Amino acid sequence: MSTRGINFLDQWIANNIPETTKADVISVDEITHKLFGDAKSVGIKREEIDEEVDSLYRTILDAIVHYDAGAPE
Repeated sequence: MSTRGINFLDQWIANNIPETTKADVISVDEITHKLFGDAKSVGIKREEIDEEVDSLYRTILDAIVHYDAGAPE
């Protein structure tokens, strides 16, 4: 388990999902790509994030649908 992976994911979602993001496959894919790029730039591997959630797609989609600026779920 990676505490830093889940902490990064929570903080990243709170800071990087705009209120205007659409809840569609393309938007989630673009956000996921940016997430992994940002994680890599701070030394966090994809596996550290993937192992912390059942479905990263669903996690990001939920964050878009239940948008609350600056507050991780």
